[in-house]
Amino acid sequence: MADLNIDDFYRDCAVIMLRLYSSFPRKAILYVDDICGPDTPDEFGLHSERHQAAFSAMVWLAEVGYINFTETVREEALDQAVLSQRGFLMLSSRSEIELGIADETDDSLPPSVMEHSLTNVMQIRRALKEGSSIFIQQVIHALLSS
Repeated sequence: MADLNIDDFYRDCAVIMLRLYSSFPRKAILYVDDICGPDTPDEFGLHSERHQAAFSAMVWLAEVGYINFTETVREEALDQAVLSQRGFLMLSSRSEIELGIADETDDSLPPSVMEHSLTNVMQIRRALKEGSSIFIQQVIHALLSS
């Protein structure tokens, strides 16, 4: 039986890191709804398990040193979120991951573009584009393990 919560965790981590990479070095408010989609709280105002899991993934990434933030906005967002030095260097480094995801590099491209296509952030983008939970898991697991 698949552990769907772990698949969701890896996907959430990928989306969180890409969102913060795209705004780096600016601090931004990171909404849970942008990570896992809109949520409809129950009659008591409690968020769904899926929403809570995505929020927890955001907080966990901060606890282990990949992102920083100043405060939580209830269980709906992280305020002033930004990649930490560790997170930025991990994403912008040349990837050592070999997963069999279709290589989108083109020898006719300028060297700077070629080099960027070989980074960890591009591996995450390829895995999300591919849509395979296996590829997403492999990429994020490898990055969090290093």
